[in-house]
Amino acid sequence: MSKYNVIDLFSGVGGLSYGFSKLPEFNILAANEIEKDISIAYSKNHPDVTMFNCDINDLTEEKLKEVLKDNRIDLVVGGPPCQSYSTLGKRQMDARANLFMQYKRVLTILSPKAFVFENVSGILSMDHGNLFERIKTEFESIGYNLKHKLLDAVDYGVPQHRERVILVGFKGTNNFEYPNPTHGDGLKPYVTLEDAIGDLPCIKSGETNNSYATDADNDFLKLMRKNSEKPSEHAAPKNGTHLIKIMETLKDGQSKDDLPEVIRPKSGYGNTYAKLWWKKPSTTITRNFACPSSSRCIHPRDSRAMSIREGARLQSFPDDYIFYGSDGMKRLEIGNAVPPLLSQAIAKKMLEALNNLD
Repeated sequence: MSKYNVIDLFSGVGGLSYGFSKLPEFNILAANEIEKDISIAYSKNHPDVTMFNCDINDLTEEKLKEVLKDNRIDLVVGGPPCQSYSTLGKRQMDARANLFMQYKRVLTILSPKAFVFENVSGILSMDHGNLFERIKTEFESIGYNLKHKLLDAVDYGVPQHRERVILVGFKGTNNFEYPNPTHGDGLKPYVTLEDAIGDLPCIKSGETNNSYATDADNDFLKLMRKNSEKPSEHAAPKNGTHLIKIMETLKDGQSKDDLPEVIRPKSGYGNTYAKLWWKKPSTTITRNFACPSSSRCIHPRDSRAMSIREGARLQSFPDDYIFYGSDGMKRLEIGNAVPPLLSQAIAKKMLEALNNLD
């Protein structure tokens, strides 16, 4: 059985590493993450992986060779921070928008057989499409044949619509095939909010209840609870009286424009101060999934902001996955991550492609 050595760049809390770590044929040797608390969270979940907690600019050839020694890296995975590319952000061509050049620099040093570069859908339209064309040109210039596709995590059993561009490069023939959807039209039904978090107890603003209210009655919950006797981090943020009134007035799927004028917020976008749908998957969650004034994130059953555990569930992190730091840092770790179930689907197809290559 072939073993493939992997390094994860811009690793975050380890959502992309998760899928590859579940296949014994992959051996994750190292990861790179600039934020100290996030690097600690990664290491708590992947204790055997060497963590380079530094700016990727400081990830020199000497540092890499010192740790990797004679181990060849077969696969590089990861995606630069997406804030510059996100359609929700300011979309600036700043230094972060050019971090793909650091990814290219590491590829040049390690010369792996293949890489997986992931990012938000907004990267396709950034700078009128010129940025993505430049990224492809840069990666092709160092000998990689490329394929890219926009995947939605909801099609792979994640209870959330979350589109990601998956760019795959191979030295030589690129025989990578993107994973076929497992959920959706004619397949298994999408995993809904009720399916994903319905077993967690009802709590109100400011309350905590780290227990399970019901049995795991569907495949998703059985997977999430497989190694956990009870959940953690199921605490509702404490909100003021006016916001609680707004949340309790909204019905399933409604937004601020559906509110009576007397309590309707004067500012905010159409998807702010908005409830999710109980019988549908979530919309894309961000680091602000506990802040109703920033995104659609109000719990449709309990009329409150979402707990950290619920955010993790909507990303498909199992209940034994560890987050570290302040509550705001934990939400950042969750909101910026690649959903583990999507990463597993990609890892399985990458294994097939690498085996065919060999």
